[in-house]
Amino acid sequence: MQSLKLDLIAREKFAALSLHERNDYLQKLAAEFSERTNRPVFILDKEALARLRVFYMRRSFADLERGSVKIADPELAAALRSLGETIKGSEHKADLIGMLKSELPAPVLRGAPVDDSQLSLFVPVIFDAPLKDDVNLMDIAPFTMSKNHRLTLLRYELKDSIITVAGSGEHGLATVFDYDIFLHMLSYLNEEVRRYRVDEAKGLRPSLPSQVYRPSASHILKFCRRSSGGRQYKDLEAALDRLAGTRLKVVPLNGGKRREIMNVPFIDKYRVVSETANGHIDQVEIHIPMWIYDMVVRGKGAPQILTLHPDYFLISQGLGRMVYRLARRAAGRGEARYSISEVRKRSGSPQALPQFAQMLKQLVANTKVFPLPDYDLDFVGGRNGQLLRMRYRGEGAAQLKNEAAALPVG
Repeated sequence: MQSLKLDLIAREKFAALSLHERNDYLQKLAAEFSERTNRPVFILDKEALARLRVFYMRRSFADLERGSVKIADPELAAALRSLGETIKGSEHKADLIGMLKSELPAPVLRGAPVDDSQLSLFVPVIFDAPLKDDVNLMDIAPFTMSKNHRLTLLRYELKDSIITVAGSGEHGLATVFDYDIFLHMLSYLNEEVRRYRVDEAKGLRPSLPSQVYRPSASHILKFCRRSSGGRQYKDLEAALDRLAGTRLKVVPLNGGKRREIMNVPFIDKYRVVSETANGHIDQVEIHIPMWIYDMVVRGKGAPQILTLHPDYFLISQGLGRMVYRLARRAAGRGEARYSISEVRKRSGSPQALPQFAQMLKQLVANTKVFPLPDYDLDFVGGRNGQLLRMRYRGEGAAQLKNEAAALPVG
């Protein structure tokens, strides 16, 4: 939104307005800003209006005539004065746009790609694989929520085990956005197993799905609802590096169901099969790790499947995605409540609790105007402080059915 321009009145004219007129002008300005940034019209409260009034009148550092210094040449003085006002106006507009952004709720979902089409998605059913039979990856964030390079490992102490997530020294931890590719891999394999069983039921003798699959880069980007620009292809290769270098280690605790230590990767390895004329990935070969392959292909019964809303891929914040996944797993078609400290614990966030709480509260506030897919968020009172309440909204009930009742909350 750097190119956004607002037609602002001069400070002097604003200062001449009455308090009521100033507030009315700022409300109209906020409405214009909301409309041009795809936000619903949001009514500013008294505190926001007071902050904006003060900010509107704030002097710029662009004064070219300082103190009592006077310029003798009237033409030069006029030219410098005009230049100063231009600089002031430019700075003022940019600063005021930034102030409006801070006062108005931010969109939770990014815009869909221009060529986006729900019918073109590879398969709408996506599932998160359990590490074993009693812990699901949706209970925790097995990735870093930030796009920033992170080397420190994640550690989760659960009821029956301790899970650590470690990245490679060169590439760091896989991110929540890299995880989209992992979901694509799972969805592909699940679809292959479905076809295998259909053919088997017909009396045919199909071969088991391969442990290696070769998606095109454009197919992955389409599935993840991303644009197909050059940067996306470069980011795809970096994401594969992080996924290949990130490992999940599960250590059982006494009294739990687990009996063995697991140390597994997100993907075993990959190689670029072909490139475009521009040097971007065209087709990639991904080796599905054995722990995923055995669970989906050789596991007894159907894997635990949860349907995610297609707009999950449009959630722009890592925290928003983590909260959606937690709600999908714990709330299902009902509701679930977690303390802020528990949400922080399950997110793997390196932020201190006060900073994390502020970020979570801002997310919840934004969802009042820009709701998350499927779930409404708010805070309710608890014995030891506020609880995040995640309630199913009811959209897509035909798809979700009774999955929540079949899956225990970890």
